[in-house]
Amino acid sequence: MSVRRVALLTAGGFAPCLSSAVGGLIERYNELDPSIEIIAYQHGYHGLLRGDKIVVDAEGRAKAGVLHRFGGSPIGNSRVKLTNAKDCVKRGLVQEGEDPLKVAAEQLKSDGVDVLHTIGGDDTNTTAADLAAYLHENDYELTVVGLPKTIDNDVIPIKQSLGAWTAAEEAAQFAFNVIGEHRSGPRMLIVHEVMGRHCGWLTAAAAAEYRKHLDTLEWVPSLGLTRERWDIDAVFVPEMKIDIAAEAERLKAVMDAKGNVNIFLSEGAGMHEIVEQLEAAGETVERDPFGHVKLDTINPGAWFAKQFAERLGAEKVMVQKSGYYSRAAAANAEDLRLIKSMTDYAVDAALRGESGVVGHDEENGDVLTAIAFPRIAGGKAFDVSQPWFGELLAGIGQDLVPAQA
Repeated sequence: MSVRRVALLTAGGFAPCLSSAVGGLIERYNELDPSIEIIAYQHGYHGLLRGDKIVVDAEGRAKAGVLHRFGGSPIGNSRVKLTNAKDCVKRGLVQEGEDPLKVAAEQLKSDGVDVLHTIGGDDTNTTAADLAAYLHENDYELTVVGLPKTIDNDVIPIKQSLGAWTAAEEAAQFAFNVIGEHRSGPRMLIVHEVMGRHCGWLTAAAAAEYRKHLDTLEWVPSLGLTRERWDIDAVFVPEMKIDIAAEAERLKAVMDAKGNVNIFLSEGAGMHEIVEQLEAAGETVERDPFGHVKLDTINPGAWFAKQFAERLGAEKVMVQKSGYYSRAAAANAEDLRLIKSMTDYAVDAALRGESGVVGHDEENGDVLTAIAFPRIAGGKAFDVSQPWFGELLAGIGQDLVPAQA
């Protein structure tokens, strides 16, 4: 396949891989064929609809490796759903009566793009597939190769999404500083809210990373510096049933014994119950253009803290969220290796004219491949039956009760 111009875009929420993935794609094209022109749409589909793009010039090509040292996205993100015409009109991205999908496809055609690389979650990548399908029907061939970005690690059937390992490590570091507050008052309740709307992987992985760090430290019990006070006392994820009364009884005993309680909470844990409670009270629950509940407006951490505070006899309550601290971090060494392998494969697939989302296919022996778009979906549940998670809960004295039980 002859490739003359490649376009890149990043979309959705941030993850600690976007900057590095952009750099990795540029480096690979430079390595294989420096004559291929590279452009980048600013702020994802927002920029594609507006025709807002930059050309990766000689300096950008020469210094692409610098991007591996940074988090965020140098080309910008946005949450734009091309099938939500009403929202696109409201934001001034298309005119009334225009089909955003058609506008975006025509922009790609006008720009002479042969390959589109999308770095995002399931919505980002499947929307790109819709663009390719539209262009194909209009006699314009576009190869689309996506990369899976989500700190939740919840893309089906991809084993490991880019940035998730780093996000777990960063969330654990965030928690270490926050939990340092546990002696700032007697009977302290600390809730660490972690991102994860439908999937508890990040919360679980962050908790495991945090406890692994505690194992490396030296303690001085005679001075009040004990591992017990720094340890996690509960981990709540969407895939587990949460019996508030039973957990409150268990955690009150912990509070009585050591004087503080530390909880790791996935933002999606108990979400349906919270929404039902709010709507039953006549409150309006805000949703984004994708129909997702705006979790920051219902504040799950505060809701859970309220449920437990009185039952535990907490004198002071602290709720802290690690999401924005974690998701804009630079990729760690483990993620950098994964990003390198995936960006190299993505460029190779693009030059073969092979579309799909690059990832290790859990339904095909974890082989790294370009997975067909119709097989990509979001909302993959965290498997709470994994031994490492069972060991984590056993270590903190919590029972595992799956949500479906």
